Amino acid sequence: MSPSGTADLIVIAKEPVPGLVKTRLTPLYTPAEAAALAEASLRDTLAAVAAAPAGRRTLALAGAPGPWLPDGFTVLAQRGSGLDERLAAAFADAWAGRPLVLIGMDTPQVTPALLARAARELRRRDAVLGPASDGGFWLLGLRRPDPRLLRGVPMSRPDTGAVQLARLRGAGLDTGLLPELTDVDTPADAHAVAALAGGGRFAATLRGLGFRTVPA
Repeated sequence: MSPSGTADLIVIAKEPVPGLVKTRLTPLYTPAEAAALAEASLRDTLAAVAAAPAGRRTLALAGAPGPWLPDGFTVLAQRGSGLDERLAAAFADAWAGRPLVLIGMDTPQVTPALLARAARELRRRDAVLGPASDGGFWLLGLRRPDPRLLRGVPMSRPDTGAVQLARLRGAGLDTGLLPELTDVDTPADAHAVAALAGGGRFAATLRGLGFRTVPA
C-alpha cells in the first residue's frame, strides 16, 4: 500500500543499444561507448526513482529490459510514433488513480529529493514541470493525466518546454516549476552533468573512458 498522497513514478527510456542511443555523443565517443554512457545514465535514473517515495514505479521502455533494471519496476512497452504520443501513452498506461511523475533517462543527476519534491507539488497543484537547459523539459508531473495535454506539443526544439508549459496553463492547470537540469545529449552536456553528479555511475563511466576534449 502506498503512503497517502504519494505519486507514482514513470521513467521513459530506450534500451541502451549501440548505434541507437546517444548518437550525438559520436564521433567523440564510439557507438559502444555512447551506449555505455546511456546505460550508466539509465542506471542512475532508475536508482533515484527506486530510492524516492512512490506508489508504483513504471518503466516505459522502447526495447527489451536488461541487467540494468532493478527490482520493483513494472515494465510497459512504449506506444505511439512521435515522442509526444509516447509520453501521452506512458501516462495513460501507467495511470492507477494517483498523481503521476514522469522523467526521462537523460538526467542522471536527478535525486530522490527532487522526485519527492515533484510529488509534494502535486498534492496542491494540478501539474509540475522541470525545465531543461536546452529548452525542453526533464520532468512532467500530472495529478490527472489527459492525452490532450501532450499530443501535438513539438518535441526536441528549443521552445518545447515553453510550449508544454503554455499548454498546461492554457488548460487551466495550476502548474509549478522545478529547478532547471541539463539533459545529456552532447559531449559538453556529458561533462557538465558528470561534474554535478560525481558520485554516480554516469560520472564513473565517463571517467573510465578518459578525458576527451569537447569540440567547441
